[in-house]
Amino acid sequence: MSYLLPHLRSGYAVDQAILAEEDRVVIIRFGHDWEPNCMQMDEVLAGVADQIKNFACTYLVDISEVPDFNTMYELYDPCTIMFFFRNKHIMIDLGTGNNNKINWPMTDKQEFIDIVEVVYRGARKGRGLVVSPKDYSTKYRY
Repeated sequence: MSYLLPHLRSGYAVDQAILAEEDRVVIIRFGHDWEPNCMQMDEVLAGVADQIKNFACTYLVDISEVPDFNTMYELYDPCTIMFFFRNKHIMIDLGTGNNNKINWPMTDKQEFIDIVEVVYRGARKGRGLVVSPKDYSTKYRY
């Protein structure tokens, strides 16, 4: 499903995508198109792209093709989602301890839309850290 979403092929293109967007959240999926987790996440991203187009735009970045951000954003996971608004990285408290990014594939489209909405609303108010509508910590799994 990655062919349905725009790819950014250089560090400059990533910077320009983040800088150019004034009124919408920029969602960037860092990873590989061939990775199973990324394929799953790309399917969700492509499925919700039309519903979130008014307040968010989505881009894909291959971390081996564009290694510029690997150490800066600690992109060691196979699939990573990050949010930016007006050239600022928006952190999100998911209950996992890592507030910088989502580093697992999300399968529920509505859940992802809810997270993007929370990020957008918080970012519009000037908040750099927003709280997720659902707690993703493992304390409820056992």
